[in-house]
Amino acid sequence: MVRITVLADNKVVDLRPQGLMAEWGFSALVEDYGILFDTGQTGIALKNLLILKKEFPEKLVLSHGHYDHTGGLMEFLSVRKLKIFLHPDAFLPRYYRGEYIGIPFPKEKIENFAEVIEHREPIKVDKNVWALGEIPRKYETALLSDSYLIKEGKKMDDEILDDQSLAIKTERGVVLLLGCCHSGLRNTVVWAEEVTGDEVKFVIGGTHLIALKGERLMEVIKWLDRKIELIAPCHCTGIRNELILMEHFKERFKMVGSGSTVEI
Repeated sequence: MVRITVLADNKVVDLRPQGLMAEWGFSALVEDYGILFDTGQTGIALKNLLILKKEFPEKLVLSHGHYDHTGGLMEFLSVRKLKIFLHPDAFLPRYYRGEYIGIPFPKEKIENFAEVIEHREPIKVDKNVWALGEIPRKYETALLSDSYLIKEGKKMDDEILDDQSLAIKTERGVVLLLGCCHSGLRNTVVWAEEVTGDEVKFVIGGTHLIALKGERLMEVIKWLDRKIELIAPCHCTGIRNELILMEHFKERFKMVGSGSTVEI
């Protein structure tokens, strides 16, 4: 069994335990492996972990270098040194509509408190667990308009190439844990299946379907419908699209937020 608990999300959907908090951001704990996936925007992920009385993680995978997935990083590193897996581009300065939206801490500071492992290719984080690395893009992506990054002193359009997800292979199929899925949901599913050699059956986290609507949204939903047994979307999916997914997938849909747990 794989047990994943959301530590930070835009909403809280469970009444207990009391004191759970939400923020614009995402973080989740893969409990069976002691792997933290993203850290949320502030220290809320750590506070919720303590409220939920969960074991402190030993490893951290960062989905990409946006502040709402990395802002709580130093809160965790102040407790214990972690092994961090991320794409090297995650450290690049990046901007959206003129405002800085990158990791809020310099690389040198992070390296003082963590063992940093940079990778572009898929990498095995633990037995049956892969950080997917840079994801090939055949289908639609979910990028940000009016965004750019600074690389080697040059201003460039930000294609968010550092966006990656976590794939966990189980006896029932692959569990795909998403941060923001800027690489595109279909692209990420296809790549996870290629890396793991198995089919994706469970999707949890930020799908960034907020970028789609109408026929484009329904095309992705119908494509996904033929594959999965459960979808638990949150964060950048968008409330409107979460309701559309709920109506479409019915009993295969699970509403999640800060403090919610999904067991596979």
